Parts: sequence; C-alpha cells; structure tokens
Amino acid sequence: MEKKQHYNADDLKILEGLEAVRVRPGMYIGSTGVNGLHHILWEIVDNSIDEAANGYADEITVTLHRDGSASVEDNGRGMPTDVNTKAKMSGVEIIFTKLHAGGKFDNENYAFSGGLHGVGASVTNALSKWLNVEVYRDTVFKMSFTSYYDKAKKKWMCGIPTAPLSDTGEKTKKRGTYVRFLPDSEVFETVEWNYETVSKRLKELAFLNKGVQINFIDERPVYSVEETEDDDGNMKEIKVEQPPREPVTYKYDGGLVDFVKYLNDGKTPLYDEPLYYSDIKDIQVKGAPAGKIKIEFALCHTKDDTESLFSFVNNISTVEGGYHENGFHSGLLKAVNDYARNNGFLKAKDAAFIADDVKEGLTAVLTVKMANVEFEGQTKTKLGNPEARPPVEQTVVEGLQKLQSERGKKAIFEEIAKKAKFAADDRIKHRAERDVAKAASENDGLNLVGKLASCSGKNPDMNELFIVEGDSAGGTAKQARVRLYQSILPLRGKPLNVQKKTALQALQNEEIKTMISAIGAGFNRSFDVEKTKYKKVIILSDADQDGMHIRCILLTFFFKYMRDLINSGYVYIGMPPLYKVYKKDVVEYAYDDNELDEKIKKVGKGYSLQRYKGLGEMSADQLWDTTMNPATRNLIQVTIEDAAEAASVIEMLMGDKVEGRKEFLAQNANFNKVDGFIERVNFKARNEEVD
Repeated sequence: MEKKQHYNADDLKILEGLEAVRVRPGMYIGSTGVNGLHHILWEIVDNSIDEAANGYADEITVTLHRDGSASVEDNGRGMPTDVNTKAKMSGVEIIFTKLHAGGKFDNENYAFSGGLHGVGASVTNALSKWLNVEVYRDTVFKMSFTSYYDKAKKKWMCGIPTAPLSDTGEKTKKRGTYVRFLPDSEVFETVEWNYETVSKRLKELAFLNKGVQINFIDERPVYSVEETEDDDGNMKEIKVEQPPREPVTYKYDGGLVDFVKYLNDGKTPLYDEPLYYSDIKDIQVKGAPAGKIKIEFALCHTKDDTESLFSFVNNISTVEGGYHENGFHSGLLKAVNDYARNNGFLKAKDAAFIADDVKEGLTAVLTVKMANVEFEGQTKTKLGNPEARPPVEQTVVEGLQKLQSERGKKAIFEEIAKKAKFAADDRIKHRAERDVAKAASENDGLNLVGKLASCSGKNPDMNELFIVEGDSAGGTAKQARVRLYQSILPLRGKPLNVQKKTALQALQNEEIKTMISAIGAGFNRSFDVEKTKYKKVIILSDADQDGMHIRCILLTFFFKYMRDLINSGYVYIGMPPLYKVYKKDVVEYAYDDNELDEKIKKVGKGYSLQRYKGLGEMSADQLWDTTMNPATRNLIQVTIEDAAEAASVIEMLMGDKVEGRKEFLAQNANFNKVDGFIERVNFKARNEEVD
C-alpha cells in the first residue's frame, strides 16, 4: 500500500464537538477508577503507536513525572499545525478539542489504527487539569489547554486553549509530537499511576509492533516502609523515599516470535523457533470490498496439554476471542490435517483431526489490524466483525503451506503432526477426562455429600458459592450464610496446583472434582459458562501467606481450566478484615495496616485491638457482617486485563521453573494486601458495587 506522505489539517474529519465528557466520563473511558485513569494515557500512547504501526515512527517515550503528570513523545510526522479551512483552527486544536476528529476516519493517513473512534486525545484533554503539546516540524510549535469550573456560566470548561497554536520559531531537527497532561483529581477516584500496569502494557505493545523502541521512564520516588516508635511507645510504619526506578527500554526485533518465546518461558517447546507469517488481505462485506486487514501470527507447540492463544485487534487484547480466533482455529485445523494426510500421519481409514487435537500444547499470538472494528462481549473485548474470519482462515492456511516448503521447517511440521496424532489417539482411547468431568458435574451425590452446603435457590443470577479455607471457617460460614442464595464449600487443605499437572492428573484430586461438581459447568474443553450454577464464585481464605497461596492456586485453576468463568466476571475474592478495633458498643474493622490507623482514630482512646489470625477466629455474626453480607462486605472482582501477561506470570509463579521466582516475589508480593498481588499477576481488581 502506498503511504500518503503529506498529513495536513484538511485531512482531519470533524464529526462533533467536545460536550458531556466531563459530565459522563464513563461513557468514553469506561470508569473513573484506576482503569479509566490509565485509559486516558493509552489514548495518547495509541496515537504514537499508530504512527509507528503505519511506518512513520520507530521510537516512543512514556514518562511518569513527579508531579503526577504523564507524557508521551514520538518521532513520527508530528500533528498537523496548519489551519483547517473548514474549522478555521489549527490541526492541533482540532485534535484536542473536537470529539470524533482526527486523521483515522479514512484509509489514507492511517491504514490501521488502534485508537477508539478518534476520541482519545480530546477526551484525555477534557479530563485533565492541564495539557501541553509540542510539535516538532522543522520548528517547535506549542499549545496549552486547561480545564476549570466557570461559576458565572455554572459549567465546566474542559480542555480550553490558553492561546492559539504558537510557532516559537525555535529550529529543531526533531520530528514528532510531545504531549504532557495532568489527570484531574476531581474526575478520577485515584490519580496515582500504577508502574506495573504501564510497564506491562508498553512491553506488550513493543512485542506487537516489531522493531519499535518504547522507552519507559518513571521519575517518581519509590518508597520503602520502615517501622518506628511514636511518642506513646507504639510502633507505626513510615514511608521512606528511595531513588526512582531505572528507565527501561522495550524493543523486540522478532516481534510476535519473541512474544511466543516469552510466553513459553518455563514450558518445554517441541521446536526451537516459532512459526511466523503475515499478510494483508481484502475484506468483503456482503460481497463488496470493505478495506484491508493485516494479519500476523506466530505459534509454537509445547509438551503442555492446554492451548494458550492470545489475540489482539488493533493492539487491543481480545481476551474473549471473536471471529478472528475462529478463523485462526479453522485455518490451523485445515492446514495440519492436509499436512498429516499428505505425509502419512493420517491413513485413509483414520478420521481427521478435530480442533482440540491441534490445539493441544499450542502457544500462539494472533494480531489483526483493520478499520471499523466492532467489539462486543461481557467486557467489550470480543471481535464482532464476521468479515474478519475468512481472510484470517485463508492467511493461516496459506502461511502454513508456504512455511512447509522452507528449508529446515519439515521437522517442525512433523512434530506438529505427531503431537496432533498423539492427542487424537489419546482422545479416542482415553475418555477419562470427559467422563470424570461429566461425573463431577452431574453426580452431586458422589462428590458433594458432606462437603457442599448448597443453597435452596435455583437462580444462578442470585446464587453465590463461597469456597472457604478449612473446615473450621467453613463451619462458621455455614452458620452465617443466607441459605436461600449462599452455598458453602469448605476446602480440606491446600488444593492441587494444576499448573504443574495434566488435566487427567487434576481430575484425580478430590478437591478439584468437588469444585467442578459444585460449579456444574464442566471442565477444560467441556466447560460451558452458560451452565454455571453460580454467577458469584467467591474465594474466602485467611489474610496471610497460606491464604494468599490458596487464592493463587484457585485462581490458577480457574484461569487454566475455567477461564470463561473469569472472563464473564463471575470470580471474586472475599476480603476478611485483619483487625477489629472496639470500645464498648463501638466496633470498627480494618482490612490493612493503613486503614488500622484510621479506625483507631475513629474509635478513640481506650480502644481494644484484636488481630485476626484466621477466618475460624470470627463468630458467625462477625463473618457475616464483614465478609458475607452484600450490604457491608468488600469483594474484589477478578477479571483478566492482560491474558498473555497473566499466563506468563502464573507460569513463573506456579510452574516448574524456579528461576526468577524468588526475585519476583521479593519485589512484588505483599501478603497483607490481596489487591496488590492480584494486580501483579495482572488480574484487574475492583471493589464490588452494591445496589
């Protein structure tokens, strides 16, 4: 495709103004919580990535500044600085003040774009206290914006230019755009950037955009926690400032191949070098041309027995799959079946492989870039464009056929065919997994007698399953529950770490079988989230290292064998308090050490303090009030924000390889705060909303 080298203000298409963003920010960024905060950074980063993805930039620098602001700089073409003849304003002003305005509404300036409908820069501006732009086009252009409340007009003035775009006259050899902004603390619940969240997203973008260098600088100080004694002789924790983190650079010349190698770290691959292919195809909608789609994939089989496919559309993770994944799977199945038939791995009498046979042990990354993307699903991370499937399937078939003829690739395809043949033979010969899973789901009398205290209600939308650590806490939970809609399943000891086991080995574990039976939706390949008996599966364990380990083991099980349970938003973590602060009839509960100080001040002098060592120490009333009552409890909903990073970290933490595990835990694990750890394995956490 021929690139359009000129990029002027008249190339920008203005669709509507910048209204209502401040009033209803959730409509544009999803929420005003920590995810919404990072969303306004991603919108600016995506603009720079789009320059790189379309061949105009090869370096991006993201900086988190001490004052709470963030900046993004690229060496692309630089935003248009001339005046748009229709709007009578500069291109920079249009981009930052007009909603649905930009150069991404045709296929000339950006063949493929990761931005969402072109609202990014203007929404980021509207939700910031201030935003500054510098454009480098032979000279340096500058423009600033501010947001404030106009008392006379009784309305918020959002993203208002402080002056027109200024050509400073300063000569520069640089090329590109620099944007720095400060999120408005009156909009967001928190304005504290999360280092791990930003770092992981930038690393992922570097994998997806081969050869692009992404620099990440965090100028903010790092704090350590030290204990000291106050004037009353009580020990308290204080923060001590440490030097900022060292800058990091992400650049992967292997792109998706490097991504697959990274994901397979800790696994045993069947061949050293992943297979890679890319192509650009035409899209057809109702038989008519509808633009182009760029398709890239890399794959490698391992000795594992589960599939790990991670897909992206315009650099956005599609954890719920969609039509592009359907096309990938059908193309892979056809290509492997054809190879196996033509090379004697499947005889004339043999049935063809099914999808599960070629998926077994597969690690793959699929990325497509296309216009007019439609996202759907529980979390809007499922590609809903049916026109994407045929070109993806065609590309996978053609790509694998071409790769077969390359020097040194024959041995790889032999390994793939052998792996599929073994899986097919095992599937036919051993139906134990399916049979045991079916029995576990259906034979409640066998697996649940004396274990599950089932609720009497039959409505999955209302029902809750508490998976509770230990018989003692389980007994208390049974006394505390509302029998109509709350079921209790006590665990006897730590459940099996399934990351180190095959599916058949997992099914030999009684606790695993009991959980499968209680949830009632099957297991692994037979899992069907629509059949689940509970729309809330709540992990309830002690607030200590052992309790954290149990949470990790259970989350690993759900992630590996019931991932749609997480994708659908049905998995939660119950948050038992660490402390009870009380005096006479005044009782307060603290869930971490920071909250303890607040509760002590609230109760006042003469207070008594109880440190809970476990759930079993609570009475039924206390457990109900703090952890099980929907009106007063704290639940963390577990969802997958970045499935690829989650899989990688889970493999490191729970798999066989120990290299790097100790260092990771030393740097990241905080066993007094479950939400901190959950963020670090890249599950997204938020407090439960109560009507």
